[in-house]
Amino acid sequence: MTDIDDLAGSLTPVLHDATARPDLEDWGPLAEATGPEMRTAGLTLWQDGAGSETGIWECTAGPSRWTLETNELVHVLSGSMTVTADGGEPTEAGPGDVLMFPKGWTGTWELHETLRKVYAIF
Repeated sequence: MTDIDDLAGSLTPVLHDATARPDLEDWGPLAEATGPEMRTAGLTLWQDGAGSETGIWECTAGPSRWTLETNELVHVLSGSMTVTADGGEPTEAGPGDVLMFPKGWTGTWELHETLRKVYAIF
């Protein structure tokens, strides 16, 4: 089994064991961090060359501020966070939760512990 497998030759990329795989690439410090340095890692499963992509993202705990230039679908695999849209109420998210952040969304993410997610940016 390779990192990204072909599903029966159908050109369908697959990342096996997304929750536990230890081979994430170091993606460096999180630019959106608003407190102590937050470290990121991940693997890209697919990208189209025009800005859409999907993969695994992991980040250490801390506060961050976001203004999204794309839509993003998030499925939390492990860890927990509080998400607060500007002008909105805080929302707690943890393993198994799915969140949809529309293009233009602004607000904060407070990661309470290392968080791992599957993401789709489009």
